[in-house]
Amino acid sequence: MARYIAFFSSINVGSNRLTMADLRYAFEREEFENVETVVASGNVLFDYDDRPSDGLEELLGHMMADRFDMDSFAAVRNAAEVRQAIEGNPFSATGEENQVHTHFLSQQPAPDRFDDLFAAYAGRGPERLAAGPRSLYVDYVNGVGASRLTGPFIERRLGCRGTARNMRSLRRILEKMED
Repeated sequence: MARYIAFFSSINVGSNRLTMADLRYAFEREEFENVETVVASGNVLFDYDDRPSDGLEELLGHMMADRFDMDSFAAVRNAAEVRQAIEGNPFSATGEENQVHTHFLSQQPAPDRFDDLFAAYAGRGPERLAAGPRSLYVDYVNGVGASRLTGPFIERRLGCRGTARNMRSLRRILEKMED
């Protein structure tokens, strides 16, 4: 069995209200093991047969639609991928840990999609951006709430879904994964 984290998007936002107890129960009904929610809503640790994480993302998407009638994306990563999301983020050493984020993406965008995003956002705000493996690294500098760099803007430019977590949360999650 391998240990994974599912980072859900759009849970407890708008009409997608869901308790973490109901989410844990749904995981357990699907025969995931050692299910635990962690840090904030929408983060679920679990054990499952070792397999590529993109297949698990599809499975969890179907689970959310079937059990809760929700269209929610889940980025699934193993401990090595979470560690890479922290260590590979070029802003993690210089930015504030609650402002530096990794956006976990549903697929790897082509390099020209990242170029399009960077060009479309140039001059719109102080954020720093960098491409990563199935991820986008962002230092929000003045805070996510004050930023014009939104999830929908990113998703339109990159052509895929995503969900973000800050360095503080990722470090706590990785610590729990490696316990």
